Amino acid sequence: MLHEVIAVYPGTFDPITLGHEDVVRRATQLFSKVIVAVAAGHHKRAMFTLQERMDMAREAVKPYPGVEVESFAGLLRDFVVARNGKAMVRGLRAVTDFDYEFQLAGMNRSLMPHVETVFLTPSDKYQFISSTFVREIATLGGEVDKFVSLDVQARLNAKVASLGREFPAAG
Repeated sequence: MLHEVIAVYPGTFDPITLGHEDVVRRATQLFSKVIVAVAAGHHKRAMFTLQERMDMAREAVKPYPGVEVESFAGLLRDFVVARNGKAMVRGLRAVTDFDYEFQLAGMNRSLMPHVETVFLTPSDKYQFISSTFVREIATLGGEVDKFVSLDVQARLNAKVASLGREFPAAG
C-alpha cells in the first residue's frame, strides 16, 4: 500500500457475531488499519454494557493485526473525522439491508464527502446472522454456537443466566 488508509466499521455489536468477524477479516484485506467502532447505543437498548461489547469485540479481532476497537457516542461523523478515516465499512447480509444502508451511505456522504462507504458481504454461511436473532435465540434457551465465537457464547449464557431466565428441560 502506498499510504495508510483507515477504515471505520461502526456498529453496536450486541453481541459481535461470526458475520461481523468475517466482515472485519475482509476489511483487513483492503485497508491498512480498521477501527471497529462500538456505538454507545443511545438509540437501542443493548443487552450488554458498552464495556462488555468492547471486550467481546477486542477478543474477536485479536487474530487480525491492524484492527483496533474503540467506542464512540454522538455523531459517527465526528468519530471518523477525528481518526482521519477515509472509508466506512458496512456489512450487507441481504437485499433487505440494502435500502437502509444505501440511505445511510447517502447521508454519510453528505456529512463526510471525503469518506467512502464500502459495502462488504459476509461469507454465505454468515449472511443470515444478526445480533438481534442471536440474542433472541439465546434468551429463549437455544444454541448459538454456529453464530458466535466460544467467548461470546459463554458471555451470552452468563448474561441470560444473570437475567434469571430458566427454561424447561428439552424432551
